[in-house]
Amino acid sequence: MPQSQEDMRAYADLLRADFESYIADIQEYFRCLDAERARALQEAREVSEDYGRLVELLD
Repeated sequence: MPQSQEDMRAYADLLRADFESYIADIQEYFRCLDAERARALQEAREVSEDYGRLVELLD
């Protein structure tokens, strides 16, 4: 970040662009995390169901 208000004004467009790029990137990252969480939960459900069927067969 620039130290003075003059520098901030001089670099305002660059600062805005950097901030907007950061926000876009972090949103994409969170979407990726959400998708992976959903995939892992589905996998855990499937494994639990498979294990449940195995337990029923062994009883």
